[in-house]
Amino acid sequence: MIEVGYCAMKLYDYHGRYNLSGIRIREKREALHMSQEGLARALQLEGMEVTQKTISRIEKGLRVVPDFELKYFSAALHEPVEWFLEE
Repeated sequence: MIEVGYCAMKLYDYHGRYNLSGIRIREKREALHMSQEGLARALQLEGMEVTQKTISRIEKGLRVVPDFELKYFSAALHEPVEWFLEE
């Protein structure tokens, strides 16, 4: 359980991952021949504060990706938000 602001939030995993989108993010990043550092820079230009280490954790499924962050990934990787949730 993690604390978010004033309330606690239980984290659920899905097949051992804390997000669905990490696999799709890695797929698209690699298809664009973009490094994790390059994706972090692209996201920063969109207004999301993120590092290469954060991208690595997302792609490995070790970090939750809130729905509002998918809008940043959508802009940086040129895919609709829904695409990141497809299995």
